[in-house]
Amino acid sequence: MKESEILTLKSLALKVRENIIGMSTEGGCFTGASLSCTDLFVYLYQKFLNVNPTNLTDPTRDYLFLSKGHDVPALYGMFAEIGFIEKERLQNHLSTDDSIYWHPNRKIPGVEFHSGSLGHLPSVAIGVALDCRLRNQTNKVVVVTGDGELNEGSVWEAALVASAYKLDNLILVVDRNYFQANMATEELIPLEPLKQKFEAFGWNVEEIDGHDFNQLDKAFHSSSFGNGKPSMVIAQTVRGKGLPSIEKRADRWFCNFSAEEVKALLGELHDNKPAELVSETLVVR
Repeated sequence: MKESEILTLKSLALKVRENIIGMSTEGGCFTGASLSCTDLFVYLYQKFLNVNPTNLTDPTRDYLFLSKGHDVPALYGMFAEIGFIEKERLQNHLSTDDSIYWHPNRKIPGVEFHSGSLGHLPSVAIGVALDCRLRNQTNKVVVVTGDGELNEGSVWEAALVASAYKLDNLILVVDRNYFQANMATEELIPLEPLKQKFEAFGWNVEEIDGHDFNQLDKAFHSSSFGNGKPSMVIAQTVRGKGLPSIEKRADRWFCNFSAEEVKALLGELHDNKPAELVSETLVVR
């Protein structure tokens, strides 16, 4: 990718992270995990998927399913920047008067399917990918999961079915930030060696730095995709990416910050990091 393209993507990712931080107050949201998958959404919607505000009902559009629905602040934060929804609506994310509430809702333009209970949308995505195949369409179908979500047996059943039907129009993206809720994945039910496990299930697998746009671009345009196998991209990410004071912290999967803390975090995001911001006083309980 050209350096100018990368700079544009990084600038957009910064804005999306600003939106996520802004939603981390007045009740809070799943901040850490949303920050980890921000770059994935920025790349997918800007450089890979054929979906935009003008073709949301076009049957030939591409599909993205957010299976780890608690990361919806990143999705809605992205939608607000690319014209799917008005940016002002993000203020309603905890209001029952709006549909921007906790998890993806199909009443929001661009949301293809409700999600919340983990492990469901890989199967939904398989159904859509198979339907596109039967219609002789070339839609790309992408489903984003969390790594902890892979503990759900339904994900592995879906993996077997996708391989059996040779769904090479399907890509499963794992946000591999090594945390599930408030515990490290490898301390609860170890996932590794994850790449080899999915390869054994008959998948193409690419393992990359999920914050590197060049690596994302190469992975999603890999020549190995489309060879009669479903594909997986294991995106190595950092929980809380962009905020060193909460990065890689098990207790930062959900955050409810005060207005003052949000302001300080926005300063940290822009490399203005007062020492007190990194202290334990940041933690809101």
